[in-house]
Amino acid sequence: MSQTHEQYYVPAQSKWPIIATIGLSTTLYGLGAWFNDLSAERAESNGPLIMFVGALFLAYMLHGWFADVIRESRGGLYSAQMDRSFRWGMSWFIFSEVMFFVAFFGALFYVRTISGPWLGGEGDKGVTNMLWEGFEFTWPLLSNPDNKLFPPPSAVIDAWQLPLINTILLVTSSFTVTFAHHALKKNKRGALKAWLAVTLVLAVAFLALQVEEYIFAYQELGLTLGSGIYGATFFMLTGFHGAHVTMGAIILAVMLVRIMKGHFDAEQHFGFEAASWYWHFVDVVWIGLFIFVYVL
Repeated sequence: MSQTHEQYYVPAQSKWPIIATIGLSTTLYGLGAWFNDLSAERAESNGPLIMFVGALFLAYMLHGWFADVIRESRGGLYSAQMDRSFRWGMSWFIFSEVMFFVAFFGALFYVRTISGPWLGGEGDKGVTNMLWEGFEFTWPLLSNPDNKLFPPPSAVIDAWQLPLINTILLVTSSFTVTFAHHALKKNKRGALKAWLAVTLVLAVAFLALQVEEYIFAYQELGLTLGSGIYGATFFMLTGFHGAHVTMGAIILAVMLVRIMKGHFDAEQHFGFEAASWYWHFVDVVWIGLFIFVYVL
């Protein structure tokens, strides 16, 4: 429960920021080493192991830091000012995530409307077609400028099959998490648990279908990270989104566990509200992906 006065709680010194720094640095180093080894066609790489160790540091940090926050909140140490700080912090975090995806959508737009047509001989810099004479740019790119170096896919994912099903799943989950939020506001604990559980089931179903889609893309279509700019943008956008869905599902699972323990009430429940904000953000990003990656 929050304090009613405006005293701002200042926690003691914490080890969690430095552990977060170590975890993030190790994870990114491992990921970079893994990708470099893949590009160099090395049979073995220590990248995955290093990345896994970094992920363990991050998991330890997240568990410990959020556990501290939960104890402080339930101990009545937070005021209304602290609640506003949490809201602003979550808002800026989601904004940073929006900009993250804007960068990737921007890369997709640049390739499709500027650099790609230039290489195909179109536009004011169409002279760059001399780099690969005879190359004709179309999107999706099923013929690369250098098909030997970057073997193109035989076809692309049909938007009206698994991607459409996943769109229905995520849009539905946005409604179910909203129903859960309204149930919490009305202190209907049974409905809250049921709707949140349904949201989690939809999230897991989405991830399972995305794994199936990736397996089909690699094994049947030859659509891989190494199949040119189309494959690179496809997997960067959908892959990072899948990572965000995974993180969002974990957050919602933690919310469900807390609710089962009796946490939150009709007035004090920003932890759940922040989770729902994040889930709506994930849903909106997927709609953009479905339109600009799969349909158009």
